[in-house]
Amino acid sequence: MSALLETQVRCSTFIRGDIERVYDLFATARGLDAWFTTGATVDARAGGEIVYRWKDWGVDKVTTEARGRVHLVQPPHRFVFEWDSADVKPTTVEIDLQRADGGTIVRLREYGFENTPRGRQCLAQEASGWGEALTLVKFYVEHGLKYFGDSK
Repeated sequence: MSALLETQVRCSTFIRGDIERVYDLFATARGLDAWFTTGATVDARAGGEIVYRWKDWGVDKVTTEARGRVHLVQPPHRFVFEWDSADVKPTTVEIDLQRADGGTIVRLREYGFENTPRGRQCLAQEASGWGEALTLVKFYVEHGLKYFGDSK
């Protein structure tokens, strides 16, 4: 059994939007499908399943899915789930939201990467991926822009 990396992904952003709306964009299937996925499912209770699905995503037109288990649901402030996106041991993703003047601060942390070549590769991919995701949700809330389709 390999050890886990102490390194973790940490990303944060400020979104000019209501905390309840921002929370729903991460913690509900309808919210995820609005800006990020195609056909996601979210059983938003501890132990419930979360499935991210993408169809023809990005420049490479990737069709894939990632599954996990929901660990903690505290609307509209905290959503924690297991993320199994790279054929390695699942990691944990914590999304914390805080009301701020004029909007919401989103802080994301992912941890539990294995200390293997594949685990380190996944850490790097997730770091860039979550940075992109936070930018996409920010642009969706603030400007109505979606990466994969028409504006809302």
